[in-house]
Amino acid sequence: MNHSKPLVGVGIAVVAALALTGCSGGGSGDDGAKDTEAAKLKSLSIMAPYLVTNAPEADNEIEKAVEDVIGVDLDMTWVPNSSYGDKVNITLAGGDLPQVMVIQGKDPGFVRNAEAGAFWDLTDYLADYPNLKTTFPEVQKASSVNGKVYGVFRARDVIREAVLIRKDWLENLGLDMPKTTADLEKVAKAFTEDDPDGNGADDTYGLIIPKWPGTIGTNSPWDAIETWYGAGNRWTDRDGELVPNFTTDEWLDAVKFERKLVEEGVVNPDFATFDSAKWNEPFLNGQGGIILDVHSRAAVLINLFKQSDPENFDNYVDVTGNLEGPDGDVHALPTTGYSGFLAIPKSSVKTEADLRGVLEVLNKLNSEEAGPILNNGIEGETYTLDGDLAVAVDDAPQALKDTSASYAQLGTNVTGFQGYLPKQASEYEQEMYDKRKQIEADDLKVAEFDPSAPYVSQTYISKGAQLDTIVADARIQYIAGQIDLDGLKDAIELWRSSGGDDVIDEINELADADK
Repeated sequence: MNHSKPLVGVGIAVVAALALTGCSGGGSGDDGAKDTEAAKLKSLSIMAPYLVTNAPEADNEIEKAVEDVIGVDLDMTWVPNSSYGDKVNITLAGGDLPQVMVIQGKDPGFVRNAEAGAFWDLTDYLADYPNLKTTFPEVQKASSVNGKVYGVFRARDVIREAVLIRKDWLENLGLDMPKTTADLEKVAKAFTEDDPDGNGADDTYGLIIPKWPGTIGTNSPWDAIETWYGAGNRWTDRDGELVPNFTTDEWLDAVKFERKLVEEGVVNPDFATFDSAKWNEPFLNGQGGIILDVHSRAAVLINLFKQSDPENFDNYVDVTGNLEGPDGDVHALPTTGYSGFLAIPKSSVKTEADLRGVLEVLNKLNSEEAGPILNNGIEGETYTLDGDLAVAVDDAPQALKDTSASYAQLGTNVTGFQGYLPKQASEYEQEMYDKRKQIEADDLKVAEFDPSAPYVSQTYISKGAQLDTIVADARIQYIAGQIDLDGLKDAIELWRSSGGDDVIDEINELADADK
């Protein structure tokens, strides 16, 4: 789920006012043909959040470098990330909008404004611009509002799910990296029962699983296993109907498997209460041997071992990707693949020619020339190149580093990462980084995208918070042995009767209309 602040406080009158200030047409001339003439812009105003201590200063070095590439002046409004949602509310209500706004998610206020006509529908425009024509169509679809694209999405890693494992324990027991969910159980049992650290004590277990802060479909370890079992990712298509994954037989089979892992004692017994902030500790301390999480955690673990055992730090961590399920296929669990988008208000970009002028600038902003500036900074000042890899300049001024980090908020990378990947500190760390990138590429081919992601159910907006907890709580209770299978099925029926069936109907109506 998206955790950005909802854009509350934007009333119907404001929505209507915003819509009326824009073009009433759908981007066509009087004859219905799409206008391809672009206005020549001298400047582009953008509102964006910054996540560092101080906002970039005006006319800074990064901004000037970007302006040289895109050919227009940037008029930036920087807002602290902590108050960005409030600033969006105020800006929308006031009507004095920039030409481009970073929108951090499909919150109800943005959806209402977009569908009322306050933002340009870019669905039929982006393909005209080579740097905006995405190579990730599933992600662009997911970022849409009921099938209509109201912004250029800001790409994030699509594949992050991985199995992180104690390499030394595998070697001690003569085991291979798991490839299937059955292998996962085998290795987890061996790590629990066969003294993988060789100390003669019964003091280890296989899987380390924390209390998860999100509900079903928030990429928890349980969600990963359920997707690997073929249940889908949050929602799935069954005989032409979109349904929540927890209504499928595959999901029930996966949850039975999860309960079996707990009953066999291969999961930390405090999984329902274990603080996720301490997730690394059992792995580092030699208590647990497997983590199901984002592959970037491997780098964190390696660095921690590097601090505690610098001579042998390369002996402890290995990583593999999504696992093959019982059906013999790999169903990879992806992220949503984006973090908000760049939206274009109609009140400040009034004509189609103006729109195309803005899109031409955004096209240049996602170019090979601009990408390294947004993603890496200034060569020779924030980074140097070793081959095609970026080496950070550690003693670069902090203000310049912070400024560089802030301008990364404007990067969309919808055709792939536009910049230089970072060079790692050692040969082993570079090998592990390259392995992670290869896992991403391989698992992307079999990613199970959430087919419901584009669609906004009104019932879910009003009841989603309550609905989400019903099955999520019952899942944990079932896995922990506190309720039986009938109790879990009763919770699913309660979800349906409490508004879930209405959500299913609405999602499918929207999906049918979008076909």
